[in-house]
Amino acid sequence: MEDKYITIALGKGRLAKKTMELFEQIGISCSEIRDPKTRKLIFVNEEHKLRFFLSKVPDVPTYVEHGAADIGVVGLDTILEEDRNIFEVLDLGFGKCKMCICGPAEAKELLHNKELIRVATKYPKICKDYFYNTKYQTVEIIKLNGSIELAPIVGLSDVICDIVETGTTLRENGLTVLEEVCDLSARVVVNPVSFRMENDRITALISSLNGCLN
Repeated sequence: MEDKYITIALGKGRLAKKTMELFEQIGISCSEIRDPKTRKLIFVNEEHKLRFFLSKVPDVPTYVEHGAADIGVVGLDTILEEDRNIFEVLDLGFGKCKMCICGPAEAKELLHNKELIRVATKYPKICKDYFYNTKYQTVEIIKLNGSIELAPIVGLSDVICDIVETGTTLRENGLTVLEEVCDLSARVVVNPVSFRMENDRITALISSLNGCLN
């Protein structure tokens, strides 16, 4: 029986670019996906029977959970926040950053005294899990989509829960990292049914990627 295509969902932007560079290192190329002018939605590598598509980063776990993609590449922050029924199988090691609690330096005592505070974030699930299950501190979580750093500056929140890469934006706005929640990086996730049905092919692909990383 002819092998079916294995479909891979990639988060748009730097994540997809870095992932495709990694695939090229293990001999799997797909030049069309690099064309900024293309209007195609599905990109095929016939030799390896692979299909790639790009999606908004938060949608990758959804595609994988529902089987529209067998494999996905997405940041751990998205995996934790979306909380989908998927297998996380490989840490790709790039896109490294941290999820942190940040705010003005004087807000640190609010975190130590277990006071009821307001936290602004794009990641309400991660934030709630950290405060309720790690710190055992009750908080009011305010969901935002834009510049999270603005919230404590204008008095909307006491602190923020957000991704920190260099910390430059924090410093420029008089904020600092108060606590670290977790380390983040790009991960490979797999649909549980696909992992069972196409175990040999998916395991071989993951093994090749892992070997390239090491």
